[in-house]
Amino acid sequence: MATPKKGLGMGLGALMSSNDIEASGNKIHEVDINKINPNKNQPRTNFDENSLRELADSIEEIGIIQPLVVKKSGEFYEIVAGERRWRAARMAALRKVPVIIKEYDDLKTLEAALIENVQREDLNPMEEAYTYVKFSEEFNLSQDEIAKKVGKSRSAVANAMRLVNLDLRVQTFVKEGKISNGHGRTLLGIEDKELQFDLAEKIIDDGLSVRQTEELVKTAIENINKPKEETNTAEKVSVNSEVARECLRISNELKSIFGTKVNIKNNKNKGNGKIEIEYSSIDDLDRIVGMIKEKMIY
Repeated sequence: MATPKKGLGMGLGALMSSNDIEASGNKIHEVDINKINPNKNQPRTNFDENSLRELADSIEEIGIIQPLVVKKSGEFYEIVAGERRWRAARMAALRKVPVIIKEYDDLKTLEAALIENVQREDLNPMEEAYTYVKFSEEFNLSQDEIAKKVGKSRSAVANAMRLVNLDLRVQTFVKEGKISNGHGRTLLGIEDKELQFDLAEKIIDDGLSVRQTEELVKTAIENINKPKEETNTAEKVSVNSEVARECLRISNELKSIFGTKVNIKNNKNKGNGKIEIEYSSIDDLDRIVGMIKEKMIY
């Protein structure tokens, strides 16, 4: 293992410049790594192991170039910014790390951690959404105030916060990057969580764009809102939701049979509908027609 250099450079990036450090009288200290704890309000919950290993290798070679920002917490220190560097430093078996000690309350700590991650685009959409919610619920900040802190528009903050209303399984898809936040916002038009999840799986399986997802959701809503004979409103919504899910299930079965996208659309006024089977070429059309003929009973 290469001998770590004491990389006490001044690149503080998103939090402050070197001039800010000198002007404010802040000093860089070396602190025992075992006396540093992670931020209990860290917005980021996902740390890629391969990426951490690469950073650890770099730290073994040249040390930590950008000091961590910490605050005192009893006999220990709590990370304000730089948890990824701290984790990589532990991988690299460093005993001490460079830090700048700040006197921050919980709100300022969360703000600094969020700004660092957002500016570096380190947060997935769900991590960002839940951090905004924490600002709102725990610190009573308005969407305008949150927007000013993170340098985004109020509408961007509002749209991000809406994602926490998704089904938890769909939230996981967003976290893992299987669907985008745009897909997620579109799925919010579906209140039924099971149907929302089923549609999310279809988006992933079919590789649907956000525009295609909008059409899919529109069709699902039309199926849900299709008039029924039942007089009980709650029962009507439940039945229609089941119909929409059943149409989705059947379309997925047909997709697996024909090897292409299949959509089922119901006419909400007449109770009838149509099945759309996509084909990519004339040869593909001949293949599908041939499969249908094989199953026909004369």
